[in-house]
Amino acid sequence: MKANVGTIDRTLRIIVGLVLIGLTLAGVIGVWGWIGLLPLATGVFRFCPAYTLLGIKTCKSCNKA
Repeated sequence: MKANVGTIDRTLRIIVGLVLIGLTLAGVIGVWGWIGLLPLATGVFRFCPAYTLLGIKTCKSCNKA
């Protein structure tokens, strides 16, 4: 798995994931908020399977290779 998620993309994914999970734990939103695990995981691992399928890379250092 080569990294294909850039710094800004990664930061936003982690923030969105944590917010969704936090809102779910606080009872503000329903169980669907656990979907926040997806952006959190893709941000932490810097790899997005959907980006691979679509040929997208937001990582500048990844584009050099």
